[in-house]
Amino acid sequence: MNFNDKLIIAVDFDGTIVEDAYPKVGKPMLFAFETLKKLQEEGHRLILWTYRSGDTLNEAVKFCEDNGIFFYAVNRSFPEEEYKTDRSRKIHADLFIDDRNIGGFIGWGKVYQILIGHEDMPNIDTYKKKKSLLDFFK
Repeated sequence: MNFNDKLIIAVDFDGTIVEDAYPKVGKPMLFAFETLKKLQEEGHRLILWTYRSGDTLNEAVKFCEDNGIFFYAVNRSFPEEEYKTDRSRKIHADLFIDDRNIGGFIGWGKVYQILIGHEDMPNIDTYKKKKSLLDFFK
């Protein structure tokens, strides 16, 4: 990795980690678990940030754990955080990986390339230098 900061990365489940089959668990997206494992190996904190709750949330968490991903927190900013109605449900994260982004989900290959990169590929440092959201699509 070409940057020193460890990131807090919020990741959606349906349509992002797995194909959207809600309320069932869809098939894993290509390179999803490989990329998430690499991000964890690099020291980044992963938060599962999903619409799911109750049994469907438990199924998603177990599916990820069965595939080697253990989240720092689930639907919260940190493990000990308690949901209270007097606070926003928005969580603190440096990045959000979600299929509902403008332009849709870019795919795990591109996520890997941006966040982890290789010597001959652009990485997060390249993207940090962009001046506008539109620069990401050039």
